[in-house]
Amino acid sequence: MNARLDELKARLLEVNDLGSAAAVLRWDQATYMPPGGAGARGRQLATLGRLAHEKFTDAALGRLLDALERETRDLPRDADDVSLVRVTRREYERSVRVPAAFVSEMSEHDAHSYQVWTEARPANDFARMRPLLEQTLDLSRRLAGFFPGYESIADPLIDYSDPGLKAAAVRLLFAELRERLVPLVRAITAQPPADDSCLRQHAPEADQLAFGLGVIRRYGFDLERGRQDKTHHPFMTKFSLGDVRITTRVREDDLTDALFSTLHECGHALYEQGIRHEYDGTPLAEGASAGVHESQSRLWENLVGRSRGFWEHFYPRLQASFPAQLATVPLETFYRAINRVARSLIRTDADEVTYNLHVMLRFDLELDLLEGRLEVKDLPDAWRTRMMTDLGLSPPDDRDGALQDVHWYAGLIGGQFQGYTIGNILSAQFFAAATRAHPAIPGEIARGEFGALHAWLRENVYQHGAKFTADELVERATGSPMSIEPYLDYLWRKYQPLYGLGGAGPPRG
Repeated sequence: MNARLDELKARLLEVNDLGSAAAVLRWDQATYMPPGGAGARGRQLATLGRLAHEKFTDAALGRLLDALERETRDLPRDADDVSLVRVTRREYERSVRVPAAFVSEMSEHDAHSYQVWTEARPANDFARMRPLLEQTLDLSRRLAGFFPGYESIADPLIDYSDPGLKAAAVRLLFAELRERLVPLVRAITAQPPADDSCLRQHAPEADQLAFGLGVIRRYGFDLERGRQDKTHHPFMTKFSLGDVRITTRVREDDLTDALFSTLHECGHALYEQGIRHEYDGTPLAEGASAGVHESQSRLWENLVGRSRGFWEHFYPRLQASFPAQLATVPLETFYRAINRVARSLIRTDADEVTYNLHVMLRFDLELDLLEGRLEVKDLPDAWRTRMMTDLGLSPPDDRDGALQDVHWYAGLIGGQFQGYTIGNILSAQFFAAATRAHPAIPGEIARGEFGALHAWLRENVYQHGAKFTADELVERATGSPMSIEPYLDYLWRKYQPLYGLGGAGPPRG
């Protein structure tokens, strides 16, 4: 068995190396690549994607898994070797359904579409993106078609990011959350919004980046195994467990946009840097799901980084870094500003309370596109209508409407957004469990100390990588299945005093 395990790991390492090389090329395209490299970059990514797919779907790997499954059947299910075989089998069975030529076609299209989007969005040119988005929709439907027997065409696409999750379950979850969330949004937005003018001041890029790096060092981000660069749409990527990159964007007329982007992507990176080193180069060296991964970015960005305790420690330091902008601004004014709730056009700029409405809009539009109720040519109008219905705002152009998110222009249509709301829900559930285990955590945060929180997350979430399913991991870490109650309780305890809301709990519809 040991020899076969060694052979499996060697094969998986080759596949991983090809995937990591492709990740380097995608990172370069999003950060430093000159526009003239776009055509060749698409071809290069297609080649690497095809080679990785061919190696992973080799029939010899399937026979190896067959033998290892027989030899490990009597071992505990959560043993590392058993888990490696099980998770690899799941990925293998999914991959062998998809032709290598399709993988190559999709990779090349994604790279080309992304490059065009970086030019079309600033130019507010949806017409330029329309044929590419139509091709993306066709590719997404074709991909789903390799997995017959689904209830919703979105199910196999969701499975890529949140394994085992179905569109029907997402609809139920979103309906339950929406029923509880919309009254809270209405109650808060009926009040005058907080004044955030103190944030809308010129702040030099270098100073913003330096402050953010100082914070994430304190969080535990290991700069010996990571770095930060600038991009159009911030993201985290990993080339190995020893090389985890984050990106951010900087607006010199917004004092905190880069900071919270940095904290968000750092949360993703802390997860990756916390995975057990023994899993490197295998399918176990990934997050359990998109939702679990997003829970960490939202936890470190919002539950920590937008908390009052955090700023009791860091605000004097921020004032010292930006005295001309903040020297006369009281902490309470700043705290209210960074937690301002208001209906807004841009998902990535949305506050904690309205954010999930943006996600639900995108999830529903994805289903409408996939299921044929909506054509790509009508997407901008559908976007405007839904924004008006859900948030009472209509984007003045497509740049801040249907073009604003990179996801559909550099990947699939389907399974792209539900993880964001699941992440919000789980962020509060994980944080509540951590503070039950270590009640001193809030006080430590107020002193700029994050060791206990980071250690609990590393022990209960990070180290396991993809060893457990998302449901298994949540149950193990928190003692209960995923629930919206900790999240709603968190929102209420934070925003009730900020906006002087009456009642003993979140309003109900």
